[in-house]
Amino acid sequence: MKVALASDHGGVNIRKEIASLMDELGIEYQDFGCECEGSVDYPDYALPVAEKVASGKFDRGILICGTGIGMSIAANKVKGIRCALVHDTFSAKATRAHNDTNMLTMGERVIGPGLAREIAKIWLTEEFEGGRHATRLGKISEYEQK
Repeated sequence: MKVALASDHGGVNIRKEIASLMDELGIEYQDFGCECEGSVDYPDYALPVAEKVASGKFDRGILICGTGIGMSIAANKVKGIRCALVHDTFSAKATRAHNDTNMLTMGERVIGPGLAREIAKIWLTEEFEGGRHATRLGKISEYEQK
């Protein structure tokens, strides 16, 4: 698995925690920043990462901002992206098992580093169940083709 990772100014600390986690898990990733102290615009990070995932250059993507909301909205504008905003472990598991999400967002101002690492670990290791869930995702893919 190859993961694209990015944050805006509001998610730098959690992004570094997630990078450390992926190092520990032996997961290949590329960090797309930001390395900033001042305010930046989240679409400038979310959209390029989502495009890389949608194109197949990366299998999955993780985005962090202050709340996770802006990054999630931006990423989900890219055709083929199923990005979930997650702040609990149950949702982390369900969004992979049932929704086969290819992107995850979290909010650094909402959760701490320990929970963020736990969520990311679950999301990175959980498998898609397929079956009836694949049928549902097929309906979404069909809609995207319109």
